[in-house]
Amino acid sequence: MKKIKLILLSTAAILSLSSCNIERMPQGSMSSEEITGDPLESLPVVMKGTYAQMKDWSDAMHRCGEYAGDNIMIRGGSSDAFYEFISYARTPQNYRLTTFWNNSYKVIAQSSNIINMMDEGLSKEVDQEIGESYFLRGLMYFYLVRGYGRPYYDSPATNLGVPIVNGTPKELDNVVLPDRATVKAVYEQAISDLKKSATLMSIDKGPSYASQEAAYAILSRVYLYMSGSWATPNAANAKLSAEYAELVISGAQSSLLDRAEFMKYNTFTPENNKESIFVVKRLASEGMDHYVGIGGMYASVGGQGWGEMYASAKYLDLLNETGRNDWNKGVIVDARANFIKPVYVEGDSLVFRFIAETFNSKGVHVGYNYIQAGTKTVGGTLKAFTVSDKVETEFALTPIDAAQGMYSIVYKDGKTYNGVTDQYIALNAAHPMFYILKASMEGEESHLHSPVVTRLGEVYLNLAEAKAKQGDMTGALTALNVIRERSLPGEGYTSLSPDNYVERIEKERQLELAFQAERSYDVYRNGLSMTRAYPGPHKSLEVIQPNDYRVVYFIPQDAINSYMPNVLTQNPKK
Repeated sequence: MKKIKLILLSTAAILSLSSCNIERMPQGSMSSEEITGDPLESLPVVMKGTYAQMKDWSDAMHRCGEYAGDNIMIRGGSSDAFYEFISYARTPQNYRLTTFWNNSYKVIAQSSNIINMMDEGLSKEVDQEIGESYFLRGLMYFYLVRGYGRPYYDSPATNLGVPIVNGTPKELDNVVLPDRATVKAVYEQAISDLKKSATLMSIDKGPSYASQEAAYAILSRVYLYMSGSWATPNAANAKLSAEYAELVISGAQSSLLDRAEFMKYNTFTPENNKESIFVVKRLASEGMDHYVGIGGMYASVGGQGWGEMYASAKYLDLLNETGRNDWNKGVIVDARANFIKPVYVEGDSLVFRFIAETFNSKGVHVGYNYIQAGTKTVGGTLKAFTVSDKVETEFALTPIDAAQGMYSIVYKDGKTYNGVTDQYIALNAAHPMFYILKASMEGEESHLHSPVVTRLGEVYLNLAEAKAKQGDMTGALTALNVIRERSLPGEGYTSLSPDNYVERIEKERQLELAFQAERSYDVYRNGLSMTRAYPGPHKSLEVIQPNDYRVVYFIPQDAINSYMPNVLTQNPKK
């Protein structure tokens, strides 16, 4: 055994605290001698502690990735730190960013200590645990660098990523901590760890644990992030992404759910979900607060949850692109629409719902708002009406597809808007409540949810993009249609051309991976801009460009302060 005198720390991350404040409590009260003396008995216990750090990590990770995108809208402003992700009001004092940073480095420290203590080759079981440690460490570096470092296509050899610190320092007093490594170096570290993990893991313990398949799936994503922007693709890295995706697809561990099963994806526990590759396992017995959990913001289920954040109009439009999903009538066209649940008010009459532009007192367009106008039939013709100061105003409705309840209206501002007839949906701060259930209902337990890190559906989309960036549109089309036709039978694309392949691949990634914390990163890593031209308290007319400093997060100020007198470089503020 390696003669390393280390204690596995259950502590705030070394990189987030000054050395004088580091707690010295051992993880599971096990010393390195105890672990190396009986690795088969002790390693699983230590690994359990490492996985436990990912529970809080996954909550912060989700909010950083999802709230900065365009799949959701919140009913109004919030004093919670997560609102900065939505508003793009970036500050280094955000406690949720601190949680994300701290827990990432806790996993890195504990994984590194296991790696440093244990010899390989003792048994298949020990190698599996070491391999899981490499996987978790590589995964953390990847998630850290994509959150705090510029997209890879943007000068990775000079732009800064995050510090690389693999293990607890032997001497905790007067420790000298390294500054941030380059984006390129952090990606290299993540790839090295993930490749190493794949050579050591040979036991499939289910999607709640790292596996060789999970390593291949994340490597596929890492190389996709390194495959350049759409404007300047890197075919060599795209090829590597495709190769790892094909290893996963050709393997036997996971398989795609069929349409009917996929529509219930969120309700399956990890061990009963054959499409999941790696998730952060949560249990109802942990006593998790269903109000503050991920799903608690998206819906109220059984009286639990705030239900203050809804599917965006942009996302709903994508779902309805090939045909209207009429939730009130139980008509689900796109299978992914089954994760949305509007809050209908029973007994209310038919309304005409549309989105209109809003204007300030000077007549300047400043945003958007939902309108749910009443309807009535006059002389056999359906009309919409609004009432203001007891004065009723009628508007003609022009059929677009009357069978689907789709009409257009020339509204009072003289503009033409498209909308649908529907039962009235309850409002929260003037916004119809389109609940999101994709992060709720696991095992039918209210907002129980095991956050998905990767699943087979994503791997097919990785393959499609990687093939396209190599110029292989036939291969890209085949992979893309596997996912599209599962949700939209018979609606597969007939071709990908220079005029449409970017839009179609991006659209399917957005539809499929919504509410899995991928969207904002997907936009910026490909050199695209973020538009959120839909109702909500955000700046709906603002277009966030890929070179905006707000594309990445500030290093937490607590981490900056803890480095003193060492230096931890902050991201630029402009």
